[in-house]
Amino acid sequence: MAPTPAVTAALEHFGASPTQFHNCANLKDRLVAAGFSEISEADTWTGALSPGGKYFYTRNTSTLVAFVVGGAYNPASPGGFKVVGGHTDSPNIRIKPHSKRGAGAGGATQLNVEAYGGGLWHTWLDRDLSVAGRVLVRSPDGSTVTQQLVDLERPLLTIPNLCIHLQTGDERAALKLNKEDHLQPILALADKTLGGGAAADDAGVDNFVKGHEPMLLQEVARKLGCEVSQIADFELALYDTNKAALSGINKEFLASARLDNQATCITSALAIIEYAGMADAVAKDADVSLIALFDHEEVGSASAVGAGSPIMGEAVRRISSALNTGGGNEDFFQTTLRKSFVISCDQAHAVHPNYAHKHDKNHAPKMNGGMVIKNNANQRYTTNAFTGFIVREIARRANLNTQEFVVRNDCPCGSTIGPIISEKTGIRCMDVGMPQLAMHSCREIMGTSDLDNAVSLFVSFFETFRSLDEMTFGCA
Repeated sequence: MAPTPAVTAALEHFGASPTQFHNCANLKDRLVAAGFSEISEADTWTGALSPGGKYFYTRNTSTLVAFVVGGAYNPASPGGFKVVGGHTDSPNIRIKPHSKRGAGAGGATQLNVEAYGGGLWHTWLDRDLSVAGRVLVRSPDGSTVTQQLVDLERPLLTIPNLCIHLQTGDERAALKLNKEDHLQPILALADKTLGGGAAADDAGVDNFVKGHEPMLLQEVARKLGCEVSQIADFELALYDTNKAALSGINKEFLASARLDNQATCITSALAIIEYAGMADAVAKDADVSLIALFDHEEVGSASAVGAGSPIMGEAVRRISSALNTGGGNEDFFQTTLRKSFVISCDQAHAVHPNYAHKHDKNHAPKMNGGMVIKNNANQRYTTNAFTGFIVREIARRANLNTQEFVVRNDCPCGSTIGPIISEKTGIRCMDVGMPQLAMHSCREIMGTSDLDNAVSLFVSFFETFRSLDEMTFGCA
């Protein structure tokens, strides 16, 4: 059976998005192709937004907000915001500001790297790794600096395991990695430049370039078609070159890096694009439908582009104010917040057949079993009776399955952007996720039908939330 359009789009997106910067860039391309207009936070939005319009903007090229203004939006009695939130980043290994390590034991040239987020770092061993990210490039005359995305694509690096014969039984059983000592990748067997540009120690080259491994800089410059001396700075990360693929005897699984949380990024983008094309529904809509995809969730979201930043609150305030011709009525803004609702979608833990005891047997979601509603009495997730009902009812009316997850009392519980958004803005929120295995591994796996389920749920949310909110008025 051929994959569905959503699964095909996901395969393409995961394979083309090795970093959060590529993730946002590829989402932007989809939005532009669907007729969304890019706006800038540096410009005045008053007069630039209108009912029925569809827009997007980015911050730091790693956080993206896209929205559709309902055709029935009334500035005199503003509606709310229907938001699907997610994050663009994933655990990975990043190159340090000084990547040069020189030739080590055995003549191996390695790169100096650091771990980002809470990865299962042993899964990065013995992989065919490449490098991708963003680079600041000077013009030939040095008068301007532009940002360019780069993906070196081919396998360049490896972090080899230590062979079994050189480990004691205790070492094998412990499987402990020191992130500083054991995650430094091998690039080459000789410390020499590859030709075609200035070497890192040439006279006149700035200290940034001098601190980096010449062979890495040569490869980046070659890929971008510039000189090494033009590279002003970069943020580069390692990634596994093995592409996303369908697996399972019936192709019921999708295996890829970065499912957490690029799965939400692509499904929410597909959903808002689909909803924007539903002319009758949008024409009757008095609300704003919006997706907000933040960077830095994997390290706590406390940044200028994370869910802990002002971005969510600013989006509601600025869009509302612009549609109200710049009135900036604080009472209207507070009314809008009370009418708004966020579905925070991050990946969820499917029950592992080899470790089923790690789940509460009554809360053990299955891949391809439907969206998982996340619950935690200690507020690691934001779901409560009201917010959970809203999403369950949306799913019920759309004939979509949902599942429930509560962590065992003797296991730690993760968290995500839902509690952070609620704390910062006061907007009602609930947490869901698509079930997967091997979360935070270099390569993860999820069910294909859960991607379709997510798109359908988000579209139904944009279409039907207001009627449900009015039906349950006074519950929250």
